[in-house]
Formats: sequence, C-alpha cells, structure tokens
Amino acid sequence: MMCCQRMAAVVAAPAAPAESELDRSGTEEDPREAVSEEEGCPQQQAGAPSSASHSRLAKLPLSRIKTLMKADPDVTLASQDSVFIIAKATELFVETIAKDALVYAQQGKRKTLQRKDLDNAIDAIDEFAFLEGTLD
Repeated sequence: MMCCQRMAAVVAAPAAPAESELDRSGTEEDPREAVSEEEGCPQQQAGAPSSASHSRLAKLPLSRIKTLMKADPDVTLASQDSVFIIAKATELFVETIAKDALVYAQQGKRKTLQRKDLDNAIDAIDEFAFLEGTLD
C-alpha cells in the first residue's frame, strides 16, 4: 500500500528529473516505472489509471463535473476518463486566469482578487477573449 501511495505522489507531482534519474544515454527514466518495479506493489496499466487515483489527482468533485457534463442534451454518456480530463482542464483554466488576475490585484496593492481584476485580465490577455461580456 505504501509504494502505491508513493507512486501516486510521483505521478501527481512531476518535477524536473534529478541527475540520478538520467541513464547513461542522457534520457529521462520514467519515475512511474522505477516505483512500480518495487516488490509488493501491484502493477497497473500505464494508460488506464483507476478511478480511485483519478479522484486523488483531481481537486474538483468528479461527480459534480459529470452532472454538469450530462446537463448538455448532446451528452448521453461520459466515461470516467473524460470526466477526469474535463476536471483537470477546468482546474488548469481557473489557475491560469486567477494568476493573471492576481497581477492586476497586486498592481492595486491588494491581496484579494476582485471582479475588476478578472475583467482586466480578460481584456488584456488574448487567450481570454472568448470570455468578454460573460461577467456582465
């Protein structure tokens, strides 16, 4: 059980490879392979993490994401993998826009994000152009 928790931590928090993780050819060694080679840890397929590992890696509630996805009349089925991917994409989007809005809050010598900070980030950054007018 302990080695699987370490494996989840390695997968959840990728970092720059240390020199010891580089083999003689200079390529990176996959840290997941190194951990899963330890004795006593059950092997999982590399491409299909279990739903339990999905819930640990996602910060948003996957059941709520699935409910929102199914609210669209065009969506009839939503696999666990697709729900997880949508959750992670949403987390990354919220993190990105919050960091960009934080710049405007800091310019105003504030630590709290306000709506005007989000508006400024949306107006100034081209990637957020699709959001113009949504907060009105």
